[in-house]
Parts: sequence; structure tokens; C-alpha cells
Amino acid sequence: MAYRVCFVCTGNICRSPMAESVFRARVAEAGLDGLVEADSAGTGGWHEGDDADPRTVSVLDEHGYGTAHTARQFQPSWFGRLDLVIALDTDHLKALRRLAPTEEDARKVRLLRSYDPAAGADLDVPDPYYGGRDGFEECLEMVEAASAGLLDSAREHLEERPV
Repeated sequence: MAYRVCFVCTGNICRSPMAESVFRARVAEAGLDGLVEADSAGTGGWHEGDDADPRTVSVLDEHGYGTAHTARQFQPSWFGRLDLVIALDTDHLKALRRLAPTEEDARKVRLLRSYDPAAGADLDVPDPYYGGRDGFEECLEMVEAASAGLLDSAREHLEERPV
């Protein structure tokens, strides 16, 4: 059974699809396709059915990442099939933990930057939506920095699972 990760931001058109794309690339590079699966969603449904923000797409394309994406809203019923729910900022973390049907499900929710040892105390990935392209580049840098630690964590969980 695959280890399933879902990245969650507000509208699922900027930060979470970026994190999903980067993490999927890291999973493929590590030869873990099929063993680790990633997707993304938003805490709200404002952009449901939309493609990723064009600035997200261009930054990902320029750095060699895939960009196929359709926005959707996170559903509490998904907790049962997910191993890890990755929030992109503390507001998402709080919202997701409130949505969690059980305490065990609430423990599945973590901040992305908690997997980056160099992140310091501020673990939020700032929302680039209302700014310029620089914000999207900064978002990508933060996502890339945390992806290695997240991949290590996924590997550990895979090793602990019974065969």
C-alpha cells in the first residue's frame, strides 16, 4: 500500500500544487513511484475546477517540474485514506486539525517547513497570490528546501510498514 500525502493551502492554485509537483519529482528521482503518492487540495472551494495559477505554472515549468493540476477542496473524509496532510501555513494547519474527525487524524497534519531544518521559527510558506513573481520563486525555494526532509520521513514510514 502506498504512503499517501496531501498538500493543502487556501485555494489550491499556488502553494499546494507547487508542493505537490516538487514532491512528486523528488519521489520519482528516489525511485519511489507507486510507493509514495502525492496530491493537493485547498481549505476552501473558491477555485475548485481551476488550473494552477499561471505564475505557479511558469515558475514550475522554468525549473523543470510538471504542472498538470485541477484545484479541489479538501474533504474531511479523506483523512482515512491519507497518511500525512501537509499544511502550507499555520492557518491551514489549524483549519485542517479542526476538520479532522479523530485525534489520530489531527496528528496527521503537519507544516511543510517543519521538514526543513534550516527553516527557523517561522514555518509558514507565505501566500504569493497577491504579489509578484518573486513571491512564487520564494515559495518554490521553501518547498524545495522542505521536500528532502519530507521524502526522508516518507521513506522511514515505508520502512516501518509490514510487508
